[in-house]
Amino acid sequence: MREAMFQEALEGGKVLCRLCALLCKIRDGGRGACGVRVNRGGRLYTLVYDKVAALHVDPIEKKPLFHFLPGHATFSVGTVGCNFRCLHCQNSGLSQYPGTIPLSAVRDGSVEARIPGERLSPEQIVEMAVRDGCRSIAYTYSEPTVFFELAHDTARLARARGLANIFVTNGFISEKPLKTIAPFLDAANIDLKFPDDATHRRVTGAGVAPVLDSIRRYRDLDIWIEVTTNVIPGLNDSEELLRAIADFIVGVDPDIPWHVTRFHPHHRLLDSFPTPVSTLRRAREMAVQAGLRYFYTGNVPGEEDEHTRCHACKSEIIRRHGCSLQSNEVVDGFCSGCGARIPGVFE
Repeated sequence: MREAMFQEALEGGKVLCRLCALLCKIRDGGRGACGVRVNRGGRLYTLVYDKVAALHVDPIEKKPLFHFLPGHATFSVGTVGCNFRCLHCQNSGLSQYPGTIPLSAVRDGSVEARIPGERLSPEQIVEMAVRDGCRSIAYTYSEPTVFFELAHDTARLARARGLANIFVTNGFISEKPLKTIAPFLDAANIDLKFPDDATHRRVTGAGVAPVLDSIRRYRDLDIWIEVTTNVIPGLNDSEELLRAIADFIVGVDPDIPWHVTRFHPHHRLLDSFPTPVSTLRRAREMAVQAGLRYFYTGNVPGEEDEHTRCHACKSEIIRRHGCSLQSNEVVDGFCSGCGARIPGVFE
C-alpha cells in the first residue's frame, strides 16, 4: 500500500480525508466512501496505487474530447472505486466493486488482496503509452480522483516524456488536490449530471455545488475542459434543467464544448428508457439560446451535431462518425475557411 495524500489526523485514531468534497472521517480499520482509501493505525493509505483494473488504447473522441488533439489515440487507465453512487453508472463493475468487499476483510487486513487489477507502476504505464504510439494518457473508466496518487505520479512522468494528461471525471475533487496535479494536467471532460442539488444527491449520493466550483476552477487553472451531460428521461430532460446547465457553462466560458449524450438503461435505472433524439435536439436549442459556441450530441452516431462547425463562419471544419475522425480542417488552431481561432488544443 501507498500512504495517501491529503489526510489529516483526528482524535481517537480517526483520519480526515481531504481528497474530495465528501471529507470522509475514517475510523481505524475503516474505508472512505470511495472504498479504496483505508485507515491503518491512524494513517490513511490508498489500496489502488498499483492496481490498474482497466487498460485500453482509445480514440480521444471517446472520452469525449472533441477540441483536444482530435484524431489521436489516448492510453486509458483506471482502477476500481468511486466517490459517487450513480444509479445510472455505466462502469459500475469498476466504480462500485469495493463495496462488495466485506468489512471483515478490512479488519483482518485481507482487503488489499481482494482489490482487482494488474500491478503496474507509473513508470510502466508511461512506457506502455509511448510503446503504443499514444499522444496522451487518460485517467478514466471509474473516477480518477480516488486513484489520485497513481494519476499524479504517472502524469508527472508522462509530462516529462512529452505526453499530455487527461481526467475524465465527475469533478468532485477538492481545491488543493486539483491545484497539485494542475501543472501536469492538460485537459478534462467533466460530468455535469444535474444542475439542481436535490436530484444530484438522489442520483449520485453527493451535492452538486462542489462540481460547479470545480468546473470554474479547472477553467481558472487554464486546463482545457469539455462538459458532458447524460440526459435521462424524467430526471434532467426538462427545458428548464437543460437551460440551467447551458446558462452555467456560458457563465464560465462560452467556448467550453457541451456534450449532451443519449442515456441507455443501466445499473439501477433499468426501468427507464433511452433518451429520445428529439430531446437532445431540444438541448441544442437551449445551448444556442444561451450563447454556447460548441454543442455535440453523443451516443447517436450520424447526428449532425457530432461535427464541429466554426463559430464564426459556420463552416464544417471537423467531421466525425461516432468516435471516428473523418476529416479535420483546423490548421494550427484556426478555421481553414475564415481564419477564426478555434478554441481548444490542436496541432
